[in-house]
Amino acid sequence: MRTIGVVTVSRSDYGIYLPVLRRIQQEPDLRLQLIVSGMHLSPEFGLTVRAVEEDGFPIADRVEMLLASDSPEAVAKSMGIGTIGFAQAYARLRADILLVLGDRFEMHAAVVASVPFKIPVGHIHGGEVTEGATDEGLRHSITKLSHLHFVATEEYGQRVRQMGEESWRVVVSGAPGLDAFQSLTPLSRGDLEARLGLDLAEPPLLVTYHPVTLEYERTGWQVRQLLTALDKAGSPMVFTAPNADVSGRTISSLVQEFVRTHPRARFVANLGSQAYFSLMRCAAAMVGNSSSGIIEAAAFELPVVNIGTRQKGRVRARNVIDVGYEADAIARAIAQALSPEFRASLAGLKNPYGDGHAANRIVRVLSEITLGDALVVKRFCDLQG
Repeated sequence: MRTIGVVTVSRSDYGIYLPVLRRIQQEPDLRLQLIVSGMHLSPEFGLTVRAVEEDGFPIADRVEMLLASDSPEAVAKSMGIGTIGFAQAYARLRADILLVLGDRFEMHAAVVASVPFKIPVGHIHGGEVTEGATDEGLRHSITKLSHLHFVATEEYGQRVRQMGEESWRVVVSGAPGLDAFQSLTPLSRGDLEARLGLDLAEPPLLVTYHPVTLEYERTGWQVRQLLTALDKAGSPMVFTAPNADVSGRTISSLVQEFVRTHPRARFVANLGSQAYFSLMRCAAAMVGNSSSGIIEAAAFELPVVNIGTRQKGRVRARNVIDVGYEADAIARAIAQALSPEFRASLAGLKNPYGDGHAANRIVRVLSEITLGDALVVKRFCDLQG
C-alpha cells in the first residue's frame, strides 16, 4: 500500500483538496495521511480543523505554527516554527509521496522540511503568477523543491517547464476545486439565510479581501476604499475572513467595524465549502482579491470585481472586471458587475481552469508513478533555442 501524505493549512486549500482526498480514499492501493496545520488550528480563523473531522478524514498529525501576530517578524518566525513541526511529523509518519497545494507560507514550511527526508513532493497549482503577493516567490520555490507538478492550465505548465522542470514531471490536470461542483448539493436559500442571519431575497455581494503582502503598509487605506465603495452599492453583503498574512488583522478589524453599522452585512470566519459554493451560486457578484474569484467563479457565470495587484498575472475568464484600489473605480466596477447586461453576457462562459476531472488525473499519477531515485533525483532541463 502506498501512503500519500497531504498537507492542508487553511480552509481555502482544503476546499480545493476535497475531491482529491476522496479519490485517494477510494483507491484500494492508496492510504491517506492527512497533516493539518496553520489557520485550521486557530480559533481566530474559525478552528476549521473541525470541518476536516466532520468530513470523516482521519488526521495523522497536527502542526501548530502560527504566532498571535500578523507582523512580518511573526510570519517569518511562524515559518521557522512550522519547519520544525513538519520535520517532527515526517520523522514519525514517512509518507511515500507528499502532496501540497498553492503558495502559502505555511505550505512552504512543509515542503522545506521534507527535503532532508528525500520525500517526493507533488505540487498542485504551480506555475501561476500573483505579482502583488509574496506568495509569488513562495510558489515558485515550492515548484523547484517538488518532483511532480499538477498544473491548472497548459500556460502554467509551460512556465514550470521554463523553470527547468522535466516535461514528464508536469501534468496539466486542471484545477481540482472545480471537481467539487460535479457532486455539490447546494444549501437551500433558507438554510443559507439561517446560517448567516441574513435575508437573501436580494442576491448579496460575496466579499473576500486578503492582504496584498507586497503592499502591506497600504492595507488600511485599501480596505477603507473598498468599504466606501461597498457602502455606495447598498447591497446586502457577506464578508469572509482574510488569510493569516501580514496585516490580516487590520482587514478583519475594519470589516467588522463596518458590519456593526450595516444591518445587511455579515462577517463570517468560516463558511465551509458547501456553504461557500452555495453562496457563489446565489450571489449577485464577488468583490475583492481572492483566487476563488479567478478560478472557481467562472463555473457559476458569476461576475467578479477583482481589486488591485494580488491576482495580477493569473489567467482569467471574461467574468472578471479588473480595477484599481480607489473607491470610485471600485464602485463603478460593482455597478457594471451588477448590471443585467453584464450578467447576461456571461451565458455559456467557459472556465479556463479545466473540466472538473482534475482529481482523477492527479490520483492516477500518484498511484502509478514509479518511486525511487528516478523520481527524487531531478535534472535541470535547459530551454532549447
